[in-house]
This record gives sequence, structure tokens and C-alpha cells, in this order.
Amino acid sequence: MSGFVDAPGRCPALRARAAPLRRSACIALALWALCATAQAAADCGAPRAMRTLPQPTLCLQRAGIAPTAADGGAAALFAHAKSQLDAGRFEQAERALDCAEAVIGAPGDAGLRYELVRRRGILDFRREAIVQALARFECAATLSAQLGDRAATARDLSNVGAALRRLGDFRGALRSLTASLEIQRARGEISGAVLNNLADVYRELGETAPAMRYYRDALAAYRAKAEPVEAAHVLETMAEVALDSGDARQAAAWLQEALTEYRADGNRVYELRVHDGLTRVALSQGDIAQAQRWSAAALALADAWKLPLPPALQLQIARTAQLSGRTAVAAARLREALAAVPEGDPMRVALLEALAAAQESAGDASAANATLREAHAKAIALARAQHDRQLDWLRVRFESAEQQRTIAALESENRLRSAQFRQRTLMLWFAGAAGLAAVLGVWLLLQRRRQRERLREEARRIRHEEELARYRREADALAEDRSLLQALLDSRDDALCLLDAEGLLLAVNRAGRLRLGAGDEANLIGQPLSAFVDEAGGAALASALERMEDSAAQRLALATRQGLPLTAALEPWAGGDGLVVLALQPAGTGAAPPQAVALAAVNDAVHDAVHDPSSGAVSMSDTADTAQAAIAAPADGSADAAVRDGFRRSLVELMLATLEAWERATGTGRLELAEKSRIWRVNIDDGRLRARALERYLAVSKLPRNPRWRDVLRSAYYVLSRCDGLPADSRAALQQRVDAVLAYTRRDAMV
Repeated sequence: MSGFVDAPGRCPALRARAAPLRRSACIALALWALCATAQAAADCGAPRAMRTLPQPTLCLQRAGIAPTAADGGAAALFAHAKSQLDAGRFEQAERALDCAEAVIGAPGDAGLRYELVRRRGILDFRREAIVQALARFECAATLSAQLGDRAATARDLSNVGAALRRLGDFRGALRSLTASLEIQRARGEISGAVLNNLADVYRELGETAPAMRYYRDALAAYRAKAEPVEAAHVLETMAEVALDSGDARQAAAWLQEALTEYRADGNRVYELRVHDGLTRVALSQGDIAQAQRWSAAALALADAWKLPLPPALQLQIARTAQLSGRTAVAAARLREALAAVPEGDPMRVALLEALAAAQESAGDASAANATLREAHAKAIALARAQHDRQLDWLRVRFESAEQQRTIAALESENRLRSAQFRQRTLMLWFAGAAGLAAVLGVWLLLQRRRQRERLREEARRIRHEEELARYRREADALAEDRSLLQALLDSRDDALCLLDAEGLLLAVNRAGRLRLGAGDEANLIGQPLSAFVDEAGGAALASALERMEDSAAQRLALATRQGLPLTAALEPWAGGDGLVVLALQPAGTGAAPPQAVALAAVNDAVHDAVHDPSSGAVSMSDTADTAQAAIAAPADGSADAAVRDGFRRSLVELMLATLEAWERATGTGRLELAEKSRIWRVNIDDGRLRARALERYLAVSKLPRNPRWRDVLRSAYYVLSRCDGLPADSRAALQQRVDAVLAYTRRDAMV
């Protein structure tokens, strides 16, 4: 197996080779896009001219490896790098991979260079350089596809999914892992690794039941293939899930089983790691004596085999010592662990907090406060590093999307040129054959007309498909991804919630969850806010929400289910769309307007994250500010009032045109549009179904003061993308209405 061979040369060659092959065009385009993404991030594993590699003969001698005729010793170097990586010696593993790269040379064997790229990605992943690891995993997937190795492609897609999970892109992780699983199922060889990665994704999402199901499937797959060490890894993870769920007895049973597997395999490093979990389980059960026995066994094992103690195990041993009354021993153990842990290791925070607790128990309050401040500073640094990694990934993803759009334009141009070439060829052939006979000339004329009609029909079909794709992209762009908003809300100390027009929670920060009495880790997304307040507060909240579309701000008194009195301030979200920002404060303290205190900072951050000044494009978040300004302009006869009235008329005209197009294409009414699009809520009034919110957009006099203009656009895009039988004139008229609304939103956004 190998790494990436000269990425800048390979990728264009792949694109040029894929262009004339119609049946493999989609696969070739996907591979080129993947190659372009990785090439922009990490040179796709090409030999690095700026880095000095070791001399092959000398580095092989230092590693004690004899060169072979087959691969020059590269396979042995890969095995040596893996053993160093498993032992946590990252620098030695990198030196072994550098030596392997020097042995392979340039361009080198394609299989060996693929393996080099894959192993460098694993090293980056273990070093917490997730963005770089993702780029290498994507390169490895491209290379394995070029080599025709389906098993390797499935493995690389699983690695891509694991990296995306660490970056918080769970949808992308599930997509990659599902693709890997489908390939393996088609081959009849399902790997436990992809099942384990799928379980990790569901665990991150807080869905314990499917996570445990995939963990058990992974365990069965490893045992079926007689891989006891990998099966023991899965048992360790299952034990962590059980312990987090409060099932300490089951966690202990699984850890004992994993310990037995490691002992049978003779893997002392992993055996030492299991002692960490067993000590933690004993402490959670309050069994100090058992924790002391596990701690003593771990120390004896490390001393017998000269193994370094993992930081997590050091922490559990220190906790055991402190709970046993040996505070000085615990503090000494924690200082020893801190001296061995690198600066960027997340374990430093936990070790520092434990050391502060030990110092406080010893009566040294000043030292404990200093240690806690250091732990807090380290935690902030780790959070910032994670944020920077996510921003790097967003930048790489944006660049990849731009490259894919360029590729799509080139493919479209190539199809058009091919059609023009065929047309010119036919015209020449017709001209040469016209002199044979009059009858043949008439026949050729008919054939020519038929061919032109086919070309026109093909051109119309291509344009129609491109329009449908554009409509779907624009509709998806209007459905904002709220993950960035959730992260920004969590960074605020204010108790903030984002509600839709029906009172459902779309985003809640940590302070808001605590204020509602739901717990720090509770998932409130999609739940009604009325479920967390008393009955009177629920009724008052429902009444206030009904008035929000015609109101600038409201304040009301609520009480939680636990009886805590709160003061709630509601304002429309500056992004429009009919969403409402809710700020919660204890009664009597006064709640500042959320737009003034927190929402301005959140809106600015969202604007900076979504809008790329270098592209020259205006995102939906830019146009939201303009649309909101147009809606809120005073109706005093001024130019701003004229813009506001024009915008409101355009919204009503667009909604009416959307309903007319829907009824013409489907033969159904507004209720069916509301139900199928799931954009507008259907209510029951006096025993009959009505879409009250939608009906307010059918007349200017009924239009809310703060209309949900994005939902109107989404309705139009839904009709354009789903109604294939819509006549061309109706489609064009509806598109003109859409453009008219967008013109108002973009009028002041092009800065």
C-alpha cells in the first residue's frame, strides 16, 4: 500500500480522463472534487520539497531494519511506526514515516505512497490535528479509488467519517460512514471499525440506544474475525457508556472482560489502560478499598514492564489516594503526571482541577486558587483551539464547494461543446450527401430537422435540470443551519432562547437550559417552551407569541415548573423569518432587551462566519438585515416607507403566485401545500382545518408587521423544485416574483 503520487499532476489527469466517459462521469467528478479538497488543504500527500527527509540507508540502520528488494523496507517501517504510535510516541512514529517516505522516493510506488498518506493521517488524528488528518484521509480515499481497492476505499471513508465527527459535522460523518458500510456490505465483508465509528457518532449525538446497538454489532464483527484486541477496545467504550449511564456493575463486567483479552494477548499497554476504567468504576461505587487494589495493581504492572503511566490513570490513582486521606501523595502524583503531559493535552485541565482540590484539602487555599486559575486558562485555550479547528474546516469546505462549482461549470461547457461538435459534423455530412439524389436530399432534410429537435429538447432538459438544482440549492440556503447559532449562544452568559412562531425551541444556550430547570446537558431542541413553565405562563406565552408578528417587543412574567419566577423579554430576531428571541432573568432583576445585550453580538458573529468578502457574494444573512430594515421602516410617506410598502406588496404577490402555480400544477389547495412543504402550520378552527399563518400573507391588509419573508421564499422554491409539470409561462412568472422580492433584500446588501 502507498501514498499519494504527485497530486498536482494526478488530479487534472483524472478530470481530463473522466470528461469523455459518460457512464463514469459522476464517479470521476466526485473523485476530482475530493482530490481538489485535499489538494487545497495538504498537497494530497505529494512529496514535500520544503521538508528535508533523512538519508534512507542511515534511518534504516537506526531503526534496525534491513532493506528488502520488494519495497526497500517501507513495509517494516510502517509496522515500526504503528508500534510507536500505539505506544503514544508520536515523534518516533513521525520519524519512521519520514524514513519510509525517503525510502519510497518520488514518484515511487502508488500503493506504498497511498499507505504513507493514510498513516500520516492517522498520526495527525492521534495528535488532535483533525483538519490535517481529514485532508489526508480524503486523499487516501481518492488514491484507493484510483487503485481500484474497494476494501481500502471503505476503510478510508470510515476514517473520513471519524474525522468529521471530531469536527462536529455529524451529517457529513454519517454520510461517509454509511457509504463505507454500503461498500462493505456489497463485498460481503463488514468491518467492525466502521460499525464502531457509527456508534461513536450516535454517542456524540446523545442517542445511546442506536450507539449501543452498533457497538454490539462491532463487537460481534471483531469476534467473528478473531480480533480479540479490537473487540476489547469496543468493550472499553461500551463500559464508558454504561458508566456514564449509571450502570457501574455492567461497566465493571465489560472492563474485566477486556482486561482478560489484553492479558491473553500480552498487550501490557492496553492492560494498563483498563486499570484506569476499573479504578474509576470502583470510585463511582464508593469502594475505596477496591480502587486501592486496582491502583496498586496498575503501579505494579507499570513497574514490572517499565511502562509510563497514562495521565488518566494517574488521575484515578491520585483520586484514590486523596479519598484514602493521603492528600500529599495525591498531590505528588498529580504533579508528576502534569510534568509528563504535553501542554496541549486536554488531560491537563482535569489534572489541574484535581490538584487544586488536593491543595484545598491540605489547607493551601492560595495555591488551590492559583491552580484553578491555571486550569481555567487551559480550558479556555483548549476551547479556542477547538473553535479554530472548526473554522479551518469551514474554510476548507468553502474552498472545496467553490472548486466543485467551477468543475460543474466546466462539465456543462464541455457538454455544450460536444453538442456543438456533433451538430457541425451532422451538417457537413448532410451537405456532402445532398448531391446523391433528390429523394435522398429530402430524406436528409427530414433527418436534419429531427436531429435539431432532439438537440433543442436535450438543451431544454439540461436547462430544466440546472434550474431545478439551483432552486433546491436556494431553498436549502434559506433553511439556516443553526449549529453555528447554538455555538454562539452557548458562548453567552445571558439566558437566551430562539423560538419559532409556534413557541418551539430552536436554540437554547447553557444558561437558558439551567434557567428553565432542564439541566446542563438536556436537549431541548424541538420541544415547546410551554413544557417548562407553569400552566398560566404557557397561556401567557402563547398569547404573546400570537402578537409577535405585529409587535416590536413584549415583556411578561412566567414561572417554571419548579416554581421559579422569571421575567421574559421577547423581540423579533434580527434575521427575520418570524423567529423570536427570548431573554430570561429571575423576577425582580430586570431583563435587558436581548437584541441590545446579546443578539447584536450573535448576529455580527453569524454574519462574519457566513459571508466571505473575497467571493463578492451576498449570503442570506446579509439580505436578512436589508429585508428587516425594509420591513421595519416607518410608514411616513418617505422613500423608506415606499420601499417598505413595495416590499410588502411583493411578498403578497409572491404568495398569491405561489398558490396559483401550486393549484395549477397539482390540483390541490393551500392546505395541501402547507402540509407537504411543512413550512406553514395547519390549525383546527371550529372543527375545520385552516392554515391561518399562510392566509395572512394573501392580503396586504392582513400581512403581519414582521412578516416571515424567508418562509414565503421557501414556499416559492418548494413549488418550483417539486412541481415538474408546471407550465413554462407559470414558472417564468413565479420566478419573476421571486426575483422581485430578492431585489428588495439585496438592494442595500451589496457592499
